[in-house]
Amino acid sequence: MVFLSRKKPPPPPPSSSSAPPPKFPQPQKKSTDEPDAVEKMTAILAEAGCTLNNPYGPPCLPSDLHAFRRHLTTRFSSCSAERDSVSDLRSVFVAGFSSYVQSPSNLRRVLSTCSSTKRDDSLVRNLLLVSPIQLDLQETLLEKLPEYFDVVSGCSLEEDVARLIINHFRWLDFIANPDVFTDKLMEVLSISPPHLKKEIIGSLPEIIGDHISRAVVDSLEKMLQEDSSVVVPVLDSFSNLNLDDQLQEQALTVAISCIRTIDAEHMPYLLRFLLLAATQANVRRIISQIRQQLKFTGISQPCASQNKLKGKAPAYNSEGSILHALRSSLRFKNILCQEIIKDLNGLEKPRDFKVIDIWLLILMYMNGDPIRKSIEKIFKKKVVDGCIQEALLDQCICGNKEFVKDNFGSFISLAEHLLSSKEEKAREFGSHIYTRLFEGFADNYSRQEILGALVTHVGSDNKFEVSSVLEMMTVLVKKYAQQLLPFSSHINGILDYLEGFTVENLHKVYEVFSLLALSARASPDSFRSSVSNELMMIVRKQISHPELKYQKMGLVGTLRIVSSLGDATSVPDCSSSQVSDCGEILELLKTSVDSCRQSNLALIIFYDEFAAILNQKLLQPEIMEWIGKHLGEFESLFLADLDNGEMANKSSYSGLEGDLWMNLDGSISPICLNILALASSSSESCCLQILPSNFLLLSSVERLTNGGSLAGIDALLGCPLHLPSSKYFAAAGWQSLTKKQREILSLSLYYAANWIRELLNAFSSQIDKRDGCISQATEKDVTTKLLMRLRNLIFLESLLNNLITLSPQSLPELHPYSATSQHTEHPERKNEKRKLQDDDASQRKGNMKNKFKKSKQPSVDEHLRQPTILDAFKKAGVVTSQTQLHENPSPSSLDGRIASGSMHETCSGDESLSVKIPQLSPALAAQRFKFRPLLPQCLSILKFPKVQSQNIRNPEYKTELPLYLYLLQDLHTKLDSLVPPGKLLPFKRGSPPGNLGRFKLVELVSQIKGLFPSLRMHLNTAMSLLIKGEETSQTIWRDEFAKAGNPNTSNIVVSDSLIYTMVCKEVLLCFSKMLTLPGFETDKSLLLDLLEAFQPTDIPVDSFADLQPFPSPGTKDYLFIGVYCFYEDILNNACSFSFDLAFECLLTLQLVVTSAQKYIGKVSEEVIKKRCVGPIQGLVPSLHAKLGTSAEKLLRHEWIDETTDNKGLKNKGEMVQNILRIYLETSGSTSDLLDELACTILPQASLSKSTGEDDAHDHEFPTLCSATFRGWYKTLHEENLAILNKLVKVVSSEKRQNCQSEATEAHLRDIQKTVNVIVSLVNLCRSHDKVTIHGMAIKYGGKYVDSFLKVFDFLEAHIQDHNELVIQLVKDLQKATRTLQTLCSEAKGMKQTAITSKIPATKRSLERFLFHVKALLHTTSRGSNFWMGSLKHKDLRGQIVSSQAYVDNETDEVEEETMSGGEDPMEADELPLSP
Repeated sequence: MVFLSRKKPPPPPPSSSSAPPPKFPQPQKKSTDEPDAVEKMTAILAEAGCTLNNPYGPPCLPSDLHAFRRHLTTRFSSCSAERDSVSDLRSVFVAGFSSYVQSPSNLRRVLSTCSSTKRDDSLVRNLLLVSPIQLDLQETLLEKLPEYFDVVSGCSLEEDVARLIINHFRWLDFIANPDVFTDKLMEVLSISPPHLKKEIIGSLPEIIGDHISRAVVDSLEKMLQEDSSVVVPVLDSFSNLNLDDQLQEQALTVAISCIRTIDAEHMPYLLRFLLLAATQANVRRIISQIRQQLKFTGISQPCASQNKLKGKAPAYNSEGSILHALRSSLRFKNILCQEIIKDLNGLEKPRDFKVIDIWLLILMYMNGDPIRKSIEKIFKKKVVDGCIQEALLDQCICGNKEFVKDNFGSFISLAEHLLSSKEEKAREFGSHIYTRLFEGFADNYSRQEILGALVTHVGSDNKFEVSSVLEMMTVLVKKYAQQLLPFSSHINGILDYLEGFTVENLHKVYEVFSLLALSARASPDSFRSSVSNELMMIVRKQISHPELKYQKMGLVGTLRIVSSLGDATSVPDCSSSQVSDCGEILELLKTSVDSCRQSNLALIIFYDEFAAILNQKLLQPEIMEWIGKHLGEFESLFLADLDNGEMANKSSYSGLEGDLWMNLDGSISPICLNILALASSSSESCCLQILPSNFLLLSSVERLTNGGSLAGIDALLGCPLHLPSSKYFAAAGWQSLTKKQREILSLSLYYAANWIRELLNAFSSQIDKRDGCISQATEKDVTTKLLMRLRNLIFLESLLNNLITLSPQSLPELHPYSATSQHTEHPERKNEKRKLQDDDASQRKGNMKNKFKKSKQPSVDEHLRQPTILDAFKKAGVVTSQTQLHENPSPSSLDGRIASGSMHETCSGDESLSVKIPQLSPALAAQRFKFRPLLPQCLSILKFPKVQSQNIRNPEYKTELPLYLYLLQDLHTKLDSLVPPGKLLPFKRGSPPGNLGRFKLVELVSQIKGLFPSLRMHLNTAMSLLIKGEETSQTIWRDEFAKAGNPNTSNIVVSDSLIYTMVCKEVLLCFSKMLTLPGFETDKSLLLDLLEAFQPTDIPVDSFADLQPFPSPGTKDYLFIGVYCFYEDILNNACSFSFDLAFECLLTLQLVVTSAQKYIGKVSEEVIKKRCVGPIQGLVPSLHAKLGTSAEKLLRHEWIDETTDNKGLKNKGEMVQNILRIYLETSGSTSDLLDELACTILPQASLSKSTGEDDAHDHEFPTLCSATFRGWYKTLHEENLAILNKLVKVVSSEKRQNCQSEATEAHLRDIQKTVNVIVSLVNLCRSHDKVTIHGMAIKYGGKYVDSFLKVFDFLEAHIQDHNELVIQLVKDLQKATRTLQTLCSEAKGMKQTAITSKIPATKRSLERFLFHVKALLHTTSRGSNFWMGSLKHKDLRGQIVSSQAYVDNETDEVEEETMSGGEDPMEADELPLSP
């Protein structure tokens, strides 16, 4: 039984709150009616089982709440009979409830629950689930909300009535009228205070559920524009609301618009919402907007809390929180990562990259696999391309240190990957990352991780990686030596890898430890001196080791310690430490010299290393005094006194008489270099091995102590050399020598040549204008003597080359730095061993042949006759007096090649070895690495001549050209060694690098800066002499060599035309290599100087009519045009006398065009940045067109001219092949040109062994003859295959798009052209029976069919619209496939092993092609027009092979008609194929 209280409820107490009056209209009812409404409401509730006025708490609800709500729903539901009464009852109930909750206490009671665990226990919650009165109650409660806006912050939910009301709206089972309720809720939301507004917005998904309208999104957007502080709850609502695609796009647009205006603390939530909302349709827009609008300041800010609790997320500053949000969002969304990679991969300019881009790459890299490899690849690519700059990385690391520290391992891993790259820029960037991490994080853990990773790099097999790491370590030690001392135990791990280091890396390692030792000595901590002690101990052990490789390590370490501790410019802390250091250094030097006494190579290393140190710094006086005493033995060891220019003692040495060679000072010379006596004495021969390095150290000390002057030792430059008598180089004299005496002769010339090389190295520094250490008269005298010494060097090396050819001998090594590692052997050392082994093998093979060969002569003595010395002289190119009188050698016969024993004339005993200049024989090349290198300063000799255009015929200059050619070849070799591996020229030009010496790119670049005008002058002069065709008398050449003191100059043979041609080639090669050097890419002024040096006198502007406007003089575009015109003019002149020179000019022109294209790409960035007029966009196309014209000119030129060096194109096939490739690539339409050449020109060529004169009448290309046909055939195949592969990529990309009909037809016709080419090339095999041609047809034919199979998807998609074109394509290609089948069968039958290896792959391709065609026609409902049969076994001439003949004659006739190339009985759409 329910008892109802009849008492009138007390009026509500006056509110003490200052809340504004409610803005909703109050129900206008009479006060006398309010008690009745409340009582009726109470009665209705009591009838349902609810006691409203519970004196002990909230209203008492019945136990069965479902029955309670069902009863009220039934009571308030309208039926046809009681519609008006029910409506009145519902109105009375709502009015009574509204009156009842006017009291704050009553409102709290109906909102409160009886149980703290059940939310459904409150009366309001249950009444809201009664559908007839739900809307009225919702409006009533919403109207009450403004009365409770002003609430003390931090109060509980029970005390906050407004939050209680909102909480009752959440998770309702249904909403009777969602639209009206939502509109009312939005009105209340618009006037709510911030804290309640956030509460309501965050609860919207739980309040309105799936009943979403555009008004909700519009309202939230408007609120977000008015108050950005609600962005977080708005984003939460957007994330949880069930929005359709249109509303989701609107919400996304709202969120994107907030990126610029939102507070930094809210940015992580915004980014997380955007990234999680990404779909395939909007991901590009999201990523693009984030990249464009998200700004990183890169300024380090203190984070909100430095205390990181275990298990809690780390507390970062605002940017750190943003990065954390980005990382967590990217981890589980693969489409985001793919879109970012695609977006960043398309950026090609540094200005397009931002800090956010670097962070996006790093964050994806942190998340690990599966895209880690892709991130490494793109990061390295952009670093190498220069798009990612170091400044961006600095902002990343320095601006968010807390985040970087928490992800330290990922940065280390990225740096490891970059540092292990082959590209220099990538390694530099990796080193920069390590350096920034080391500088930015000074804690022990971080620095131990960095140093541990660096030591790991040191153990790599990649020499570039090791070099970069050690260089970075050197930089760190120089700046932070004291800070690195506590980590010396980690750095000591580098010492475990010493055995695999090059000499350059050994220098870096010991410099690191020497600097640490020097810092340790200056440190007050006594324990740090262990670094110095340990270093000394290791070095002493290495020096005393018997093996050379360990001695080399010890010597490098010793002298690096001497350089660090003995530096005269360093200021010691106290005099006692200075004395101690000097004493220890001197003791270490004495120990090193004593250990090197047993090894000449070790002593050479010691002298060279010491000289390198003295060239860089001045050591303390005690050390200089010690080295001066040590060098005092030079005169007594190597020099002998002269009396009036003659030797006092003219006795023989080992039975050999001696002469004074190459005396430049005449009778006033007081000394000579006593080479013969030392070379012939077995006990003293070792002294000559250390002579060059000893003199190098002597000259360094002299230069250092005398202000750069070598006046104290200038007598050595002109003093004579005591060498074996010149009579031993005649045939009779050589024949009389024993093996030991011949070795002495060779060694004497070898040591003499290396002595002169060191003289050139030492005294060429005296003529450098920068030093100014000698007078003008002295400079002129030194210049004259240097040229004479260079002539001596050429003579000695040519003579030594002949001796090595006659008597092979391994020369002692004078430059032990040639091998880069103890585990890798120098390539020329291998060549030397291989050559000696081949000589022995060929000799044994020849003996075996002679042993079993039947004699064609009746005389037994003739059969048993052994080769004599005269035969050997003939093989070495000996020139007899008879042959000199009766033969007039042409330039082509003076090409420097050694005769192969074809001379049959008898030789007299007085004939001498001919010294051919220039010397092209490879006899000495295998041992060139053992020679002492010429230093870059010797290249200054190239600047000696001052030749004007009017005196190019001056005999004095013409006779100096061999000297400049020698230096140009040396420059070419040095440039070869410095060209990066990835920038090698497409065609192998020049010889491989030989002995290069220890110099760096910076040294060479600084030296060649002033050589550009000299190179241009030598090139112009040589070309002028070639054009005039004048030759210098051999007497003039011999007189010039005689003036330099060379003996027996009568046997010198000089080829003028060969010298001039080689000078031109070397200048072209040097110019090409310079354009590819890294120094010329980074130094713009250097590139400008190089281009300005090779400008023509006048540029033909008319030939560049398509360039409008024409570039102004002085610009780089103008300079590139000038350089191209200059070399084009040389090519035009070279066509008249030298195919080789013309070919080199064409390759140089190609490189000029490539460099211009690279330059235009780089300059356009700067132009856009500065907003000025850009370079001429038509420059590169114009140069490409002119390059194609030049290539066509070479192909159409008649190269057979008996009056010049052009004797034909034999052995020129590879050159012609490259010319043809350039011609095809630079033509306007490569496919049309290919079609013409393959279908029209090539079938006219003859493979007869004629000289090519007959071929010239058949077609327009004289370069297409029997000697070059193979190269033409191969090149056309390769270019045609390349064009098809490009078309495959194009049609594959357009397959996914709606390709227009015109474009489809154009692609089909382009494919048809490639089919025509392959058909013509393959069918050429029917008229050419060379096996190599057949092999190439099978090889490239199979590859073509493979590529053609990739087009079938494209053909299938368009066969309905272009039926005839597609059918014709396949039918035409069938002509080639049948020929390929015949070629394969014939090769198998004839057992042509050179071809059979290529047959299986081609046969598989042909079978796949057959079934692809069948599938194509069947899928397009044309299968009835396709039939397949077996081919008859025919040969290339169409004759049926008898063993495979068919019995049925009628079948033969039918198939013969099908196979014939004439009338075709098939309909147009029928397609017979054969497997």
